[in-house]
Amino acid sequence: MIIKKTEILITAARPDQYPESGPVEIALAGRSNVGKSSLVNTLINRKNLARTSGQPGKTQTLNFYNINDLFRFVDLPGYGYARVSKSARAKWAQMIDTYITGRETLKEVFLLVDMRHKPNEQDTAMYKWMIDSGFTGYVIATKADKLSRNERAKSVGVIAKQLGVPDKKLIMPFSATKKMNIELVWKAIEGILIKAEVDLEGYIRDDKPVKAEK
Repeated sequence: MIIKKTEILITAARPDQYPESGPVEIALAGRSNVGKSSLVNTLINRKNLARTSGQPGKTQTLNFYNINDLFRFVDLPGYGYARVSKSARAKWAQMIDTYITGRETLKEVFLLVDMRHKPNEQDTAMYKWMIDSGFTGYVIATKADKLSRNERAKSVGVIAKQLGVPDKKLIMPFSATKKMNIELVWKAIEGILIKAEVDLEGYIRDDKPVKAEK
């Protein structure tokens, strides 16, 4: 994807704060501090468009990012951080549910998991919801640079088994630090946009097929 324009549109906690419906939206779900903001920044080659934090559970809103006026990334609040109160976790869960069940322009959800750890019950529940809701079931396995090639291959198998991923090709090892598999993730995004009949003329490089870094 050739990046010509990026901007944060709005941070929202309620439907009346969402930006007007328009471009296709791709949501990013995952545990607190799994690397959703880092993923956005790395894909668009900017350092601070999406704000990152070393403090898990800090993101308490849905963050909408405009990409090329073609589509939007929607960074969902991270789940599963123990130090957040039960009432806050329930509020965030409701916020996420309201968005993903009622937003017509939402076309796909990417689940991010930390590749160093086995997915937990919340990851598994989120993945099941994605599949039951008709989404493809993409998984981005972050922090892949922390593992060796053999460890990454083993981790993909663990993730697939735990979540019930039907095809391991849907699991994309990714590293923001090493910029691993950026083009692979973009190819998946481009496929989503093409399926949604978004005109990508002038935005896609005529590259050879991209292979995943195992």
